[in-house]
Amino acid sequence: MGISLQEIVFYFVAAAIIVFSVMAVTTGRILRAATYLLFVLFGTGAIYGLLGYTYLSAVQLMVYAGGIVVLYVFSILLTQSANNMKYRLRKGKLISVLVTTFVGLALMLFLLMTNHFAMNTIPAGVELHVDEIGHALIGTDKYQFVLPFEVTSVLLLSCMIGAIMIARKRK
Repeated sequence: MGISLQEIVFYFVAAAIIVFSVMAVTTGRILRAATYLLFVLFGTGAIYGLLGYTYLSAVQLMVYAGGIVVLYVFSILLTQSANNMKYRLRKGKLISVLVTTFVGLALMLFLLMTNHFAMNTIPAGVELHVDEIGHALIGTDKYQFVLPFEVTSVLLLSCMIGAIMIARKRK
């Protein structure tokens, strides 16, 4: 019962994603945070590649790791906000952040334990056709992803607006 090379690579990439995610949100420099985000997105593309989803891996690397991070870096450099982001965190905010984190973790674990998600529905080594992936991404049925895609796009837009507003306040 040995561990295969694919499992070792998976655990290494997963650990790298976790480390760079934590570094992205805890660093005091916004340009470094964008760089750490780039490494997280590369790791996510590697996970897609390990799972055999070569199309999604390529899209992850081109669109997110390539386009979105470049957009963030240009926004940071154009607004000249590459300065330090050292803020004093009050004790009340720290407690509220910790409580919110633990409530979110508990909710996620509850949902994972009580629902049976469609796991292992695609046989190993079988790659889906591009048209099936496209229909799954833009469909509105169960297990289709138009709503999460739109929510993610609104989240990215609000992050960009927030970053620009933070950069403009310093002038």
